Amino acid sequence: MVREVLKNNQKLRKEQKVMIKVQSFSAKGVKLEDYKLPKEFETEKNPGLLAQAIHVYEERSHVGLRKTKTRSEVNRTTKKLYRQKGTGGARHGSRRANLFVGGGVALGPRPEKRILTLPNKLKDYARALAYSLKAGEKQLVLVSGVSGIGRTKEASNLVNALQKATGAKKFTFILSEDSKGVVRFFKNLSRAKVVFYKNANVYDIFRGGMIVLDESIYGKPSKEVKPSKKVETKTKK
Repeated sequence: MVREVLKNNQKLRKEQKVMIKVQSFSAKGVKLEDYKLPKEFETEKNPGLLAQAIHVYEERSHVGLRKTKTRSEVNRTTKKLYRQKGTGGARHGSRRANLFVGGGVALGPRPEKRILTLPNKLKDYARALAYSLKAGEKQLVLVSGVSGIGRTKEASNLVNALQKATGAKKFTFILSEDSKGVVRFFKNLSRAKVVFYKNANVYDIFRGGMIVLDESIYGKPSKEVKPSKKVETKTKK
């Protein structure tokens, strides 16, 4: 799926040094000037690395503790059922065999320790690649003044405004540490998920729907887009 998305996105940075611009909004949903993303988002396409990073996350997200009991672990008697020969029946030992109800499982799952890892430099590169991919797909926007939200209703109004402007139905808000106080408001919304910028991984970005970045992460405020004024000319009588 990762390779298909990258293949379909033909306009995703044909040149490596293209400045990436994304839409910007205020906390009230007002459209602001487009925001130029930092140079760290200007990365070359590498679908293999992105797929590898997602695979590592999915593998490590499984605890790996599923387990069934073998015949040596079930709590049943070890007494032999009947004599070995002369009964006309099959030869059995105890009720712990997997043929009997309540016996052990012969080839069931066992605990598995997952040790897949990815170097920090590759993690950062894959994360930048995921951001860049989202920006190329028009699924990344910035919002300024998120830390000023004080009620769930304000957070809901922001999500509604973003949904109306972008058409997205699922949002992942990536916030800075200065916006800790607004997390509880977004948690009340089923359409929104909150992740801090330092904790965001490739899976959160790639599978997060519309990515909403907190503009205070970069500390560059955007200006409100003002409608153009028509100049009226006075005619002489």
